[in-house]
Amino acid sequence: MTEPVPQASTALAGITVLDLTRVRAGPTCARQLADWGADVIKIEMPAALDSGDPMGGPRNGPDFQNLHRNKRAMTINLKAPEGVALLKKLAAKADVVVENFRPDVKTRLGIDYEALSAVNPRLIYASISGFGQDGPYANRPGFDQIAQGLGGLMSITGLPGQGPVRVGIPIADLCAGIFAAQGVLVALLEREKSGRGQWVHSSLLQAQLFMLDFQGARWVMNGDIPKQAGNNHPTGIPTGVFLTRDGHINIAATGKAIFERFSRTLGRPDWLTDERFSTAAARSANRDAMNAEIAEITATRTSTEWVDALNEAGVPCGPINNIAEAFEDEQTKHLGVVQTLERDGKPVGYIGQPVVLSRTPSHVVSHPPAQSEHTDAILAGLGYDAAAIADLHARQIV
Repeated sequence: MTEPVPQASTALAGITVLDLTRVRAGPTCARQLADWGADVIKIEMPAALDSGDPMGGPRNGPDFQNLHRNKRAMTINLKAPEGVALLKKLAAKADVVVENFRPDVKTRLGIDYEALSAVNPRLIYASISGFGQDGPYANRPGFDQIAQGLGGLMSITGLPGQGPVRVGIPIADLCAGIFAAQGVLVALLEREKSGRGQWVHSSLLQAQLFMLDFQGARWVMNGDIPKQAGNNHPTGIPTGVFLTRDGHINIAATGKAIFERFSRTLGRPDWLTDERFSTAAARSANRDAMNAEIAEITATRTSTEWVDALNEAGVPCGPINNIAEAFEDEQTKHLGVVQTLERDGKPVGYIGQPVVLSRTPSHVVSHPPAQSEHTDAILAGLGYDAAAIADLHARQIV
């Protein structure tokens, strides 16, 4: 456990994390910690006992690789009493445990917060579930799209009348993982004052509801049930997707000053006195007419021409890129979003952290580990000699 390993950052140097997670939400949480320099140990079942279930994609696939960079790996059979005892030895020296078992599973295995905090009262124990640690849905299996539907997101995504549409990324999974990591960091800060650990838990459903943001607040505060608005912003008009001579662009021309600049740039200063469009309320009431008149004009020039002209005028406007174009964009490249490491003499790209710290930045420093790659080194760090390690392997404890 004390073996020197490449460090992604010095920000979380000295913090040890036991990663018991799989699929996406949990690994996302652990990745956040690994990318900021924590020693994250990914714990899996021994290969001989592994079901081989490819949930989360194959180990050599881009999804798994991007989720598990900057980590170490070992195997422990948590269904065996000796495996649980070994995990407790690790937990006694660790700072954080991250898990995303269904709530009943960790209790059945004897590795829940109560069990592990008994051997280490300073332990931060992070749990991510589908729907919460208790309540009527607690033991339901949780998947991102289920949370998107249950959490209301699919009812406001897509074109009006289209029917429910999922978001194109696993947003509930990702946000639950990021929020859990944030909770871990808060708990680590609090531990500096109290000297005590605590149980941190989030769920896909809670994350999804929080991410509704102003759409959720419209219901909570005003009883307003938002509907699908397609590419139109539900409240800021005109904001949406507009056809150009060679594609489409996004325009956000809301607010009095921006709308004035927008109208003049499109050669339509008459909109400023047109009673259908002269106020925000009028533009909202006449959204379709407003959009139709804009589209007639934007169709006369290319996307690049409009993006340049509108941004020059101080009107928010941008292209609608495919994934390749998004990563090839000059600003994306300038920001260094993609970080590369060599493998077999070839560069492998990873998507780096979106937050920059001036003194302790995050880097991708190691490829995802092979299954059990660091088992022996970690056991040696716990005081096991070569014979004891060989015995644990022989009996499939690790």
